[in-house]
Amino acid sequence: MSLILNIDTSGELAQVSFSKDGKVLHYLSNESQKDHASFLQSGILQLTKISGMALGDIDAVAVTAGPGSYTGLRVGMASAKGLCYALKKPLIALNTLEVLTASAILLFAAEKMPDRYCPMIDARRMEVFTAIYDKDLNPYVSPRPLILNEMSFEKDLSGNKILFFGSGSAKWKEVCNHPNAMFVEVPTLPEGMSICSNAMAQKKQFTDLAYSEPFYLKEFQTLT
Repeated sequence: MSLILNIDTSGELAQVSFSKDGKVLHYLSNESQKDHASFLQSGILQLTKISGMALGDIDAVAVTAGPGSYTGLRVGMASAKGLCYALKKPLIALNTLEVLTASAILLFAAEKMPDRYCPMIDARRMEVFTAIYDKDLNPYVSPRPLILNEMSFEKDLSGNKILFFGSGSAKWKEVCNHPNAMFVEVPTLPEGMSICSNAMAQKKQFTDLAYSEPFYLKEFQTLT
C-alpha cells in the first residue's frame, strides 16, 4: 500500500494531491502559472489540513520532472527533494508526457479508441516536446523535442489512428490533414498522475535525491 504526495508544477496548472494505491484522496490546484512557487508550499500545508493527514505518514513524494516549464520544473523538483530529505522519504520522478497520456487514456480510451496516444507540450515557435504511447503507457516513440512540419508523424499515422493532445497539439493541428489524426483537449488530471506514481512506487522505481534534476529534453536558451 502506498500513500503518495503528488506534485505537478510543470505547466499552466499546478496541483498537489494525496493518493493511495493509485486513487486520489484529496487535491488542490492553482491556475495562475506565475504563482506556482507561492502556491506550492501553502497548497501542501492546506492539503494536510483538509485531509487530516500528516506529511510524516506518506510513503513517497512524486513530482513531474519534465519536460515542461523550466521555472515550474525547478520549483517542483526543489520542493519535492526538500520534503524527501526532511521526511526521509523516497522520491519518484515522473515524465510529464506519460502523466498527460495517462490522463488522456482515462478520458478518451473507450470513446475514441485510438491505436496510439501522442502528447505534445508547447516548446515555442513550431517546436514541441512529444512522444507516442500505446494504451498501456508503453513508449512507441521515446520523449523528444520535435520541430513540426507537414511530414511529421507521416510513418506513424500510416495504418494507425493517433490521438494528439496537450498544449502543443494546436500547432500540429494547423498543418496536419491526415485522416488518422484525432485531436482533443486533455488536462493533466490528478488521477493520471496518481496512476503513474503508484505504478512506479510498486516497482520501487525511486530516484537518487543527490542526482535528481528536471528532465528538460533540451538546453535552456536565453535571448541576447
